[in-house]
Amino acid sequence: MELTREEEAILRGEEGEGYQKAMEILVALGKVQGAQRLIPVRSAQVSGVSPMTIGEAGMEFLRDWASSGVKARIYATLNPAGVDLKSWRSLGYPAPFVRMQDKILKAYTAMGIVPSCTCTPYLVGNLPAPGESVAWAESSSVIYANSVLNARTNRESGVSALASALLGRTPYSGLHLDEDRKPTLAVDVTAPMKDMADYAALGYAIGKEHEGVPLFRGLRPGMEELKILGAALAVGPISMFRLGEKTKLETIEFDKAGMEEAYAGLNTTDEEPELVCVGCPHASPREMRDLAKLKTKRRVWAFTARQNKVRIGGKNLKVVCDTCMVVSPLKDLGVEIVGVNSAKAAYYCAHLSKLRVRFGPLGELLR
Repeated sequence: MELTREEEAILRGEEGEGYQKAMEILVALGKVQGAQRLIPVRSAQVSGVSPMTIGEAGMEFLRDWASSGVKARIYATLNPAGVDLKSWRSLGYPAPFVRMQDKILKAYTAMGIVPSCTCTPYLVGNLPAPGESVAWAESSSVIYANSVLNARTNRESGVSALASALLGRTPYSGLHLDEDRKPTLAVDVTAPMKDMADYAALGYAIGKEHEGVPLFRGLRPGMEELKILGAALAVGPISMFRLGEKTKLETIEFDKAGMEEAYAGLNTTDEEPELVCVGCPHASPREMRDLAKLKTKRRVWAFTARQNKVRIGGKNLKVVCDTCMVVSPLKDLGVEIVGVNSAKAAYYCAHLSKLRVRFGPLGELLR
């Protein structure tokens, strides 16, 4: 890789061990990816926040890095934590888990990372302009940035996104390049798309079997549908999609039978859910306003960024901030069966949290 004089000096350790570590990570990553150089990035979104996902070793790694005195050189936001930072007592989170979470957050904030604790940074102020390069780690925000915002980012790891936050740079490779952003597969959607869960099922089905950049035809989604579609695609290796009509690409069809197969694959039980969780990715302001109107006897938790929290009445419906059902220790709260309308939530609740999952449209889950 060709480095500038400033980058070479950082790599030699002339600005301290912490920045040297960050540069070593980016250079090693760039070499693996075949990058010729590093480029500036406007912002970072750093993952690896919940004790569920990084554990004791991850916490100590972060605390050690923070102790070197490094500070973020660009605007950098943080992925969801494992608990609601203000309401954890009333929600029943175990105190040892919360104490560990507090240590992790203190390490990040010491390094100048904004504790936004959301997987939708674009809804709380971290909004890149079209064509702008960023370094984001959360898979659902990465695909939204590339596909909807027309920004440019690879799917970073939590460590590489943190290194980019500290240096304001990332390797010039992958989805930062024009040639890697072209559609590679066309998907004709003929299945009826009536609910957000249908978009989630579509994304899961395509992401499970394909790579590259799919181009969807026959869709008329809104922002919320794009958000949940992208999150489902990103359960697999896909980090960008497009919408369009004309194409000479290889084409596959997603029909009613494909929809039914996707639903079946996302359900691990036909039991009644003990808790219905919505907001994966975090609920938008519009979704929160819609949820505020709900009348249900079912126990529901709505996950969102704290900035988008709204007052909701009813004892069965709670707004939970700073975390999500995927990285929250729901089993420790006594939950065994969860209902979700998000394919990402369905996948990770089953495989990471080992919960039994009922996937479907929100209206059906509430009945």
